[in-house]
Amino acid sequence: MSEQKNSPIFLRPRFKMDFSESQQELLKKFKDNLNVGNCNYCSQIVDGHITIDVPKEDNHFWSPQLSIEIEQENDGKTIVKGLFGPKPQVWTLFMFVHFAAACSFIGFCVMAYVQWTLKSNYSFALSMVIGLPILWFVLYFIGTLGKKKGHTQMEELHKFMMKTLDK
Repeated sequence: MSEQKNSPIFLRPRFKMDFSESQQELLKKFKDNLNVGNCNYCSQIVDGHITIDVPKEDNHFWSPQLSIEIEQENDGKTIVKGLFGPKPQVWTLFMFVHFAAACSFIGFCVMAYVQWTLKSNYSFALSMVIGLPILWFVLYFIGTLGKKKGHTQMEELHKFMMKTLDK
């Protein structure tokens, strides 16, 4: 088994591993380990996709979620792809705010240019053109702080996954 990870700069770290076992065998390992009486993790298994959440009592806004995709290759190998990230609701909110900031930035750029061309007061539009990139950096740092807050839980999910795959 070899594990490939992406750079730590990503807000949603990904990994990829190769196995000689079949997709069904790996899925059975997860089903068996998640159904054990002392397993606290909330999970969903649909076809070759597994979603694992932290226990409800430890859950907070920045709690990570582990999404695992198990794919059977034609050469007999099985690929396990994983993605750590916030819950979909948090990620959607975060992306919506980024999208709104990007659209606002473009709109204020156009507004500043038009007001400058018309020799009108463009100070508000220009301040927004300067302020919105600062907002993007603030959002990025908020995301990295959230990732740090959920890092321990992310490590626990990774340990659980590796323990399950090693059986």
